[in-house]
Amino acid sequence: MVDKVKEKVKEALQELRPQLQADGGDIEFLGFKDGIVKVKLTGACAGCPMSTMTLKMGVEQHLKKKVPEVVEVKAIQ
Repeated sequence: MVDKVKEKVKEALQELRPQLQADGGDIEFLGFKDGIVKVKLTGACAGCPMSTMTLKMGVEQHLKKKVPEVVEVKAIQ
């Protein structure tokens, strides 16, 4: 079950990558446990003042819509 969810999360993240890469950034999947997706923002996204908004309003909302098991997305440095 968890492996299926991880695969769905990875697929959903792939859908977002072109937008992040267009701004010089990227996102890396680190793990999923208890409804929490852990990611690492890289490139221009790492340290960008807007990264929190990108993470919560963009990445988290997209993942929640695509993968109902997702409760929250956390960025790990």
